[in-house]
Amino acid sequence: MQVNVSSIGAHNDWMSNSANNVANINTNDFEASETTLDNENTEVVANSNQTQNRTDLAKELTNQISITKGVEANTQAIKTADKLIGSLLDMTI
Repeated sequence: MQVNVSSIGAHNDWMSNSANNVANINTNDFEASETTLDNENTEVVANSNQTQNRTDLAKELTNQISITKGVEANTQAIKTADKLIGSLLDMTI
């Protein structure tokens, strides 16, 4: 379950970077950042790097859909684990 929690946090960081790119799409000399998710032991982390490119709106909107789906999937895994733990506790009582 800790992996799911760290993944949600990493997706949040990715969404923040993507939103910043979109918000600055018309800013002169703005260079977009690119975010990747990496596994480090039992955690998922977001790594962002500055690019020398302008913001690609189509890419950012596609990323935001992927981010949303990733958060939903991790949330569902946490909900399922919670139900399982609840069922186990109900059996022992």
